[in-house]
Amino acid sequence: MVNVSVRLRHNRYRLDREAHILVNSEECLNCPHRACLTACPAQCYLPHAEDGVAFNYEACLECGTCLLICDQGALIWRYPRGGCGVSFRFS
Repeated sequence: MVNVSVRLRHNRYRLDREAHILVNSEECLNCPHRACLTACPAQCYLPHAEDGVAFNYEACLECGTCLLICDQGALIWRYPRGGCGVSFRFS
């Protein structure tokens, strides 16, 4: 079985100046389960003691899993500007 990091290295990322997902830290602090930490296939969410979770948009696959799994209303999700974001499976 090939691990996720090996599969992800074939993707290309063109970063936007701004993150396409914004995390409301106040809502995250009240989250009882922090499902985004385990649901994100690219592991873009990391636990952060002061702010609940930190989001690393540079590796985001734009799959929308976090938006579906977050039941606290802590995320504002939009697509990156045209030409920015992830392109899949280049090698």
